[in-house]
Amino acid sequence: MAEMGKETGKEMGKEMGKGVTAGKLASTMQKRLTRAQEKVMQKLGKADETKDTAFEETVSNFNKQMAEGARLQRDLRGYMTAVKAMHEASKRLQDCLAEMYEPDWFGKEEVDSMAEDTDMLWIDFHQKLVDSALINMDNYMAQFPDIKNRISKRDRKLVDFDSARHHMASIQKGKKKDEVKIAKAEEELGRAQKVFEEINTELQDELPTLWDSRVGLYVTTFQSLAGVTEKFHNEMGKLSHNLNDVMGKLEDQRHINEDAANHSAESGSIPKSPSKSRPSGPPVPRPPRPSPSKEGLQNDAIDLFGDAATVSMTTPSHDATPTQLDAPGAESNAVANGSSDSGDLPPGVLYKVKAMHDYAATDGDELEMKAGDVVLVLAFDNPDEQDDGWLLGVKESHWLANKNLSARGVFPENFTQRC
Repeated sequence: MAEMGKETGKEMGKEMGKGVTAGKLASTMQKRLTRAQEKVMQKLGKADETKDTAFEETVSNFNKQMAEGARLQRDLRGYMTAVKAMHEASKRLQDCLAEMYEPDWFGKEEVDSMAEDTDMLWIDFHQKLVDSALINMDNYMAQFPDIKNRISKRDRKLVDFDSARHHMASIQKGKKKDEVKIAKAEEELGRAQKVFEEINTELQDELPTLWDSRVGLYVTTFQSLAGVTEKFHNEMGKLSHNLNDVMGKLEDQRHINEDAANHSAESGSIPKSPSKSRPSGPPVPRPPRPSPSKEGLQNDAIDLFGDAATVSMTTPSHDATPTQLDAPGAESNAVANGSSDSGDLPPGVLYKVKAMHDYAATDGDELEMKAGDVVLVLAFDNPDEQDDGWLLGVKESHWLANKNLSARGVFPENFTQRC
């Protein structure tokens, strides 16, 4: 009782600080004192307590529901924080890649674009989680404090009702009947009963409905979460796939550059004598084709065997066939690869060569080859079009399938070997 008096005194001090009138404060303190006395009497077994088992069960469900909701709200906020942290980490990683990616590397623009798209995807993902899940959860949890306060108020009004009921019974049991006191006690009992029953009825209707609403909340929250997350990962998967493709092509570019550097180094050691074997590797890039004058063509001579023989470069007559060695291209090819085996070759074919390496065509007039392809070498229609180190030909497979030499193209001579 001493502790109860101290608490009552503290509460009176707080109420006075709020500007409450002395009469109102006295009435409030009297109610609290009466409730405290009633609870003590009930605990001591000297006064009966009104029990409502069904309502107590709904209150237990309410407390459980509120605790579960608070946990879900807390964990959902933690998930949002983790998403935001992942966004920041992803942005730093993408920015790092974009800054390190050199301008001449394959897919520079794609990498920069993917960094921006990834950042926007994270922002959209976080915002949709907030809109579809977190806000809905916050609205759900916002109703619990008010209902909790009303449950506490209902408990207080129940104590008031029991106290009024006990007070009425004690007056009625008195030896001296005081009609005025009895009437006043009956009035207080009726008022206390009415207040209690009003709030009790409201809560008995609301609490079961609130308890059932948790299922709908869980369904809505996790369906939204799953849908937004699925869409995010689908879009992120596409970006990851594109980035993987770009990285693969960058690796291919690196190998091509390394092979080109190696081949260029090997090409630098090719001997000038056409009678020696050619090393594997690509030739130097095709030089620009000049427009030679007739005088230059007539004076141009190739000294193949020193003073022993000189082949004069002259313009062939219109009656010459592609197999005649009078044509400059044909004569050059014949010297470079030896005499042609024209006995079993198609008309117009000088000789056969076999591709020793793959060659990817880089121009529209070039012939793409795979290692092992057999190529039929042809003479150039216009000898001026032949560049050093390049031959004109058609794949033997095309000739065998179509019996024509239309699919012709130029190719590097040192990728091939005479059959």
